[in-house]
Amino acid sequence: MYLSNLKLWNFRKFGSNSSIDLENPNLDLNFTKGINVLIGENDSGKSAIVDSIKLTLKTHSYEWFRLDWDDFYDGSDRLRIELRFENLSDDEAKNFTEWLGWIGEGDEAKPFLRLIYDASRNLNNQYIYPTEIRAGVDETGYQLTAEAREYLKTTYLKPLRDAKSELIPRKNSRLTQILQGHEAFKGKDQDHLLVGLFQDFNNHVAKYFEGTDKDGVVLTGENVKGKELKNEIDKFIQAFYSKDKESYFGVLGNSLKNILERLELSIKDELNPGLGTLNRLFMASELLHLQKKNWSGLRLGLIEELEAHLHPQAQMQIIEALQNEENIQLILTTHSPNLASKLKLENLIICNDNNAFPMGAAYTKLDSDNYKFLEKFLDTTKANLFFAKGVILVEGWAEEILIPSIAKAIGINLTEKGISIVNIGNTGFDHYSKIYLRKEEPFMKIPVAVITDSDIREYEKEGDDFVKRVENTVRVETQGVIDSNNVKSEQSIKYYTAPNWTLEYSLFKSNSLTSTLQSVCKSIHSRTNWDTDFEKTLAIKLIDKNKKLRKTEVAYRLATTIDEDLQKAPDERTIVIDINNDESIKYLIQAIRYAARN
Repeated sequence: MYLSNLKLWNFRKFGSNSSIDLENPNLDLNFTKGINVLIGENDSGKSAIVDSIKLTLKTHSYEWFRLDWDDFYDGSDRLRIELRFENLSDDEAKNFTEWLGWIGEGDEAKPFLRLIYDASRNLNNQYIYPTEIRAGVDETGYQLTAEAREYLKTTYLKPLRDAKSELIPRKNSRLTQILQGHEAFKGKDQDHLLVGLFQDFNNHVAKYFEGTDKDGVVLTGENVKGKELKNEIDKFIQAFYSKDKESYFGVLGNSLKNILERLELSIKDELNPGLGTLNRLFMASELLHLQKKNWSGLRLGLIEELEAHLHPQAQMQIIEALQNEENIQLILTTHSPNLASKLKLENLIICNDNNAFPMGAAYTKLDSDNYKFLEKFLDTTKANLFFAKGVILVEGWAEEILIPSIAKAIGINLTEKGISIVNIGNTGFDHYSKIYLRKEEPFMKIPVAVITDSDIREYEKEGDDFVKRVENTVRVETQGVIDSNNVKSEQSIKYYTAPNWTLEYSLFKSNSLTSTLQSVCKSIHSRTNWDTDFEKTLAIKLIDKNKKLRKTEVAYRLATTIDEDLQKAPDERTIVIDINNDESIKYLIQAIRYAARN
């Protein structure tokens, strides 16, 4: 049994101002059997999804979750949550016989279970009406029994969890609850081996305070101090009570629960473990619920911010281990690009614009080769695209370095706008851009700008010389590339192609940046004769590998010059980008403004 689908109406950010339409939920999200990881920018709905599940199912930790006023969307007076479970085994299905629905007919029919949490509130009296979890295939369902609900509890690890507090020995500790539910202890008490061991230990303690060892041999020397202490206490007890009363020293452990409440879980031979170690230990103990034998209930774990208190290497180690777990389902949230880069893309769910988008092959336009490529090359630096409000895909380091400075020069701070520049290191944009393309609506609305060169050379080599090509021919070929790239623009993906060969050549043609570029090139390649014909010299360096232009350094120096100029008072600045009439770099300006929704 696994949670296959979640539907939300008017729950937190997933809602609308119209009446609830059961045919059109505000969120309709499918999950996979194994690991599901919710990612996205802050306030994108990750926690709302997890909270809706645990509010409906409750948890093994017996934490009290109740519906709050702010759980209702905006001014709505009703919300609804539906959970659908599929792939029930016969042992699991027997727990919910009267509430099951069926898919298919005859011997091919398979059961499913739908839970319903439908709540209302009185806006005038600020009152939430009591409601119960129901189940069934019709609109309202029927109330679940307490016994049936016991089979549907989930394991939940909260964000910024205090693992040290949860693992410390104390009455009704979380560790005690976990251990009591395990088959090693469940349903057992006085007949358990640990009870006998504690009773033996208690007898030894009592004999020490009576002045003998476990075999009744009288203690001597310092070891008799325990009897002396008992005698002193007994004097007061007999004075306060009666002559036939005496004290008894022992370790409280007359029941299995008492004993479990005194157990401490730690890493062997590791003293004073830090928060990261304790967090891993706590997760390991909590996940025991998902591994119980002879259990015919739900095996679902919810973990918020898996990365809490963990360094990047530990994060990757844990997520790799969790991906290898079988027969359990996990729904996680994360803000960590490290984790996102380690996961298979099919396990990710991107939360954005009041919706959630599973990244499995059934939903995206990625093909099998795209998935294989991204599994190998979606590293940490590129995984930040999953957490961005806008994305700019570029070919190389020069664009990655220079674009933020150009953006600032036109009044857009990419960092403040939450825009990620992703340097893919080549022109294989399809592998990354298709992440945002859906087979059917709803489409993703994250603006993705692809900046690429036209790569139509304006010079060519003839013998030992380089000559400029026919201008009209270059223009026609360049337009052909631009048109071809524009065809790839789809849904929220838009291509922006350099109108002049490469980034550097377009900068040279720019009436806003040409003088700055020329100064930078001359300072870096000081032994090159630029004064005779700068354009031709630049073209040669872009073509001839033996006289290669140091593009990264050129971009860095140019970006630094722009940044320094921006520090000056407006009337003292020498670099002013004409955002309306500079045709050579207009593609950069348009790409930046699109990604920034400006």
